[in-house]
Formats: sequence, structure tokens, C-alpha cells
Amino acid sequence: MAEYTLTVAPNGARRGRDDHPELPVTQDQIVATSVACKAAGAHGIHLHVRDAAGAHTLDAEHYHDAKAAVAEAAPGLAIQITTESAGLFNVAEQLDCLKALRPASASIALREMSRDPDMAAQAYALCAEAGTQVQHILYGPSCIELLRRWYADGTVPNTMRDVIFVLGQYVPEVLAQPQDLQPFLAATDDLNLNWTVCAFGRHEQACLLAAIAAGGDVRIGFENNMETPSGDLLSDNAASVAALITAATAAGHTLKES
Repeated sequence: MAEYTLTVAPNGARRGRDDHPELPVTQDQIVATSVACKAAGAHGIHLHVRDAAGAHTLDAEHYHDAKAAVAEAAPGLAIQITTESAGLFNVAEQLDCLKALRPASASIALREMSRDPDMAAQAYALCAEAGTQVQHILYGPSCIELLRRWYADGTVPNTMRDVIFVLGQYVPEVLAQPQDLQPFLAATDDLNLNWTVCAFGRHEQACLLAAIAAGGDVRIGFENNMETPSGDLLSDNAASVAALITAATAAGHTLKES
């Protein structure tokens, strides 16, 4: 039996209201989703913001406004920004976002940072100076090996030990399976990481239950999956959060106190 924390990722960078009518795009929708997911039991939100056209953006003003609105409406809900490029932004623009926000928490993909190693080093140094809790996004073996190298050469400070293992993928579509977790755990066994799991597709809940049982934390939400285990559409992000907590409780696991 295990204790775990739960973060919700309600929208991501690519999906919109055409994919699901309850996927939050506007700031008001994101705020309402944050309130509902906190009430359902989520400890934090993985925050993506959109521009006026609904497209993914790293605009600092959009982030600042959304963070303030979420913090006011859902006090105590941890807020993690993303620096995800989604094929739209270069490392300089990702670094500019971090410089402007100096956030308490941010997710950063090593494979995106590797496009400009010198600027990547600046980004991690900035986060260390600002006290930003960095969560490294790890998609597979190449990301893990890069993290090892960057710990060794000092690009990434040794204190930055938070990671998220991504099971499955968008394109080409690969549905995550619970057994996908084991290679990540085996490859990082000696790194003393604080790890979280997210999983693409309808097996998301089974994957996250496996992660909890193995001692990890979890991230759930419409960024990765909008379906029940049987393939029906979930009603909204809060329903996804509640269903996982119910299943984890039934398995004997305990949601950590906020």
C-alpha cells in the first residue's frame, strides 16, 4: 500500500474543445477546472495556457494572469507551468518564458533543451537561482541517458531530481500499458529520483495505479487521456481525478494530505 500525490493536466498543448467540450482552453475554463479538480482531490495543476485563438503559447503575460486567477480561485493548489515547445518554440523562447516568470515549479523536456545545450545550461542555472522546482520530462532511454550526462557535466544541477515518466505517445499513437513503467524504473534505479507518471490513452488509470503501487506519484487529465478504461468519454477532468482516487483507495492506497 502506498501514499501518492496527484497532479491534473487538464488541457495540454494540442487538444481543443473540438476534441472534448469540457477541455479547458480559456482562462475562465482553466480556473473552473482547477477549482473542480482541487475539490475532487488534486494536489496541483500542470498549467498550459492558450492565446486568443486557442493555440498553445509560452507568453509570460498569459501565464502570469492564469496563475494569479487559479491561485485566487483554488488556494493551495500547486501550480506547475510547462515550457513545452509543441513544435512551436525554440530554446531561447523557452528560456525567455522562465526568465520572465521565475516560477515556483516548471516542467522541462530534456530532449527539447538538447537542441541548444549552452542555452539549456542557462535555463537550469536560472531555475536553480530562482528556486524553481524543475520536473524533467523523460520520454524514454535517450532522455534518461542525457539526464545522466547532464548531471555528470553540471548542465543540470544534481539537486534537480524530479522527473516525469511519459508512457505512450501522441504521434504515432501509442497507447500506454502498465508494463511500460518497468523499463523506466530499471534504467533510473541508481539515480535517486522523485518520479511521477503520466500515460496516454484509455489504459491511463491502470498505468497510474501501477505507478502508485511502485511508489510513484501520478499526473492525470485530458492532456493525456479523455476516455474511461472501457473507451467511453469521461465527462470532465474532475471526473477523471475522482475515478482514479476511487480506484486507488479501493486498492488500499492513500492520497497524501495537501
